[in-house]
Amino acid sequence: MSRVIVVTDSNSGITQSEAKELGVVVMPMPFYINGQMFYEDIDLTQEQFYQKLKEGGEIKTSMPLVGDVTDKWDELLKEYDEIVYIPMSSGLSSSCETAYMLSQDYDGKVQVVNNQRISVTMRQSVLDAKMLAEQGKGAEEIKEILEKEKFESSIYIMVDTLEYLKKGGRITPAAAALGTLLKLKPVLQIQGEKLDAFAKARTVKQAKTIMTEAMKNDFEKRFHSPDGEKMNLELAYTFDTAAAEAFKEEVQAVFPDNEIVMQPLSLSIACHIGPGALAIACSKKIEA
Repeated sequence: MSRVIVVTDSNSGITQSEAKELGVVVMPMPFYINGQMFYEDIDLTQEQFYQKLKEGGEIKTSMPLVGDVTDKWDELLKEYDEIVYIPMSSGLSSSCETAYMLSQDYDGKVQVVNNQRISVTMRQSVLDAKMLAEQGKGAEEIKEILEKEKFESSIYIMVDTLEYLKKGGRITPAAAALGTLLKLKPVLQIQGEKLDAFAKARTVKQAKTIMTEAMKNDFEKRFHSPDGEKMNLELAYTFDTAAAEAFKEEVQAVFPDNEIVMQPLSLSIACHIGPGALAIACSKKIEA
């Protein structure tokens, strides 16, 4: 049986300590803050990141450095026969395409999964890959299964402030000013490749209702699992843990039969949406 190791990046939300417990490897994402490079969860904590964001620091995301990726693959292939590499969605970064090109020099030993996910849904893909590897499936088969299931997921995100969407050029200054004046709480969605607008709410309470109703609708109509039996349910947030815990209680009341996993949102997304965001996500369970 081929020994397979699952590798991802820190956009999955999996920390270095959690990766050791799970038996997977996490490549830390590099960030440039005021021109200085940091690695997520290595020399840049969540708290430090939000402090820099609050101070108005110039923060730029970057894909994993090519040398870091290939050095890690080379190191792992001394111990394992194959690698399943799960980077962030190709619709949100070029890192997936770059990794795929690099993998062509590895004679099929490295399989790069383009399954259009990020944050908690990406984390679930890593857990699924690990489960499939433990069942004895090879890297190529695992890649095929994950890519076949790639659109069987959904994320809705409430943004607390429009400041960071404006900074990143995702909305115009005029739209941001009007939205701030009207105290809008935009709800965004990721269903597949990109971060798109979904709805506008006037209050956090209304935004939460919009997201939970959208998720109920997805369970019933997209995934044909109104009771949630076939679904993984996740929550994510930026910075405000207390607000996230309160939201978790509300969501649990709507979906009493689902275990809810809650993780901080990837810092690559947090750059663009800022603190105070809440997200609800799901992915369809892969049948063992």
